This record gives sequence, structure tokens and C-alpha cells, in this order.
Amino acid sequence: TLGTQTDYRDGEAQTDPYSPEYVVPSGSVPEILTLATLTWGRGLPAGQAEMEIIDRIREKRAWEAALPPMDSPSNIAKRLKMMEAMERKEWAYREEEIDKLQKVRLEVFKELLQRREENQNELDAMRLYNQWQNHRKAKEEKTRKIQRDCALVLRKLIAKRKNLMGKLERRDIIKEYNDFSSPTYAPLSRIGFFPDNKSDYYAVKNFYLNTFAGLCELEKSVQDSVFQLKIKAPKPKCTITKNGYIKKSGRLDAVLTQVHQ
Repeated sequence: TLGTQTDYRDGEAQTDPYSPEYVVPSGSVPEILTLATLTWGRGLPAGQAEMEIIDRIREKRAWEAALPPMDSPSNIAKRLKMMEAMERKEWAYREEEIDKLQKVRLEVFKELLQRREENQNELDAMRLYNQWQNHRKAKEEKTRKIQRDCALVLRKLIAKRKNLMGKLERRDIIKEYNDFSSPTYAPLSRIGFFPDNKSDYYAVKNFYLNTFAGLCELEKSVQDSVFQLKIKAPKPKCTITKNGYIKKSGRLDAVLTQVHQ
């Protein structure tokens, strides 16, 4: 059972079945000697193919026993005819076995070819996918570079358009403050302006929190019960029993106290 299973199974430690010695009486040919070429793991225990071989051996022995004796020309001719028929039968059986073996080999060969083709298709698909990823990354990088160049060229064209006649335009303060999208209200970070640098400008400044007089006035408005703290000291744990023994949970505390003293 599963509970008494050892590291080594009985099947792994099992040796080949014991074959005792035997003596064949003179003048007798036991049928079991025809299976002497079969051993455990190579034909034994007998399967469908081995049973067919045993049946063919029995048929051949019965055919040999039915051969006519060579005592007359007619018996000799009959014997030759039977031997030729048996030889043709043997050749047909052999050809059938060869056909079966070839079919099995052909199926194995087809399976190997199909497996190799599937592996090759997987490799091709992976290679194509990697190439597609590389081309996509190159395309995205090229697109980003084109967009950066386009923005740079547009800014240059806008600057040139402002100075179309080669003369500098005078600043129109009224127009800048009238346009809420102008750099006066929304400056660009690329020209060196960062709105987060002056974030404390929008912080609320409270009189009660930023000045000492405000803190004193705030303290006077608070009730006295807020300042009267009530702290209860924790009760010491009882680590000693009635008999005077130290509990297991308090041994470490007792050792530390003794070391501290």
C-alpha cells in the first residue's frame, strides 16, 4: 500500500524468472524447446505476435508430419509439389511481414518529419516575431525622431515668421495680458520657467500657527481637559507562582534582571 511503500519497488528489484535445468529423453522433441530462443523481456510473457509464431511452428510441424515418404516417384513428385506450395506460402508470409514493417517504419518516419516540421515552424514563427518586433521598434524610434525634428522646424518657422521683414517687433504688453494663452500666464518650461519652484507662494499663512502670539491665543481657547493627561501605569505581569517557581514566560526577564543587577 501507499503507507508501506519503500524507496525501491518490488518490480525494480525483481530478477528474471528462474529457469530450472532440464533433461530431454532420447527420441523425443518437446514442443516447448521451440520457444528456447524467447527470454523474459524478449518475447516473454508471450503476446499476440509470439502466439502467431507458435501457431505457425505447430502448423509447420504438422505439415512436416503429413509429407509423403520418398519411396516412389509419385510420392516424390507429390512431396516436391507440397514443398513448393509451402515455400510460396512462406515467401508470401515473409513479404507480408516486410510490408507491415515498412508501414510501421513509414509511420514513424512521417511522425518524425511532422515533428521536425512543427519545430521548424515554431522556430520560423519566433524568428519572424523577433524581426517584426525589431522593425516595429525601429519604426517607432524613427517616428519619434521625425516628430522631434518637425517640432524643432516648426518653432524655427514661427520665430522666422515673427521677424519676417528683418525687424524686431516691439513688445505689446496689452496684447500679452489680454491673451490668457500667452507666456505671461502660461510660461514654457523650455525657456527656464518651472511653476513648482514657487509652490510655497500659494501656501496659506495662518496667524495662529506661524506666530507666537497666535499660538498663545489658540492655547487659551482650548479646554483644560485637553492638557490634563491621564496615563495608567501597566500592571506588572505575575511570573512567579504561589509555590515560588518562575514561569517559563518570565525566565528570560528574570535572567535579564539578574544580569542588570
